[in-house]
Amino acid sequence: MTREYVHQELNKELAVPAGYYILFKESKLQYNGREVLCVNGVGMLECSACTGFNIVAGRGGEYALVPGYIVSWKYKQNEAGLPISEVEPIDDEKAKQAVAATIRETESIQNIEFW
Repeated sequence: MTREYVHQELNKELAVPAGYYILFKESKLQYNGREVLCVNGVGMLECSACTGFNIVAGRGGEYALVPGYIVSWKYKQNEAGLPISEVEPIDDEKAKQAVAATIRETESIQNIEFW
């Protein structure tokens, strides 16, 4: 089953209720003859009782989000003018492990989330 991924503007703070996050890189990784979309970012928690704690899916530090295999690259735009790609989430555990190993090796990012 495919899903739509809305590409966000890179290097721009995106507000969330407890702070913000910044996406700083999008890349297409090669795996088993297919392209995989990878998005790197970092989150920042801001609140009155705490300041400056990095957050990523509750774990902290930089992160990589892997929406999945690219089916259609930026094939349309949403109402806000942001490009949308169609992706197929990666279900196979062996494929997830291989893609995660590539990200750890090339980007030095440990926190990796798959759709």
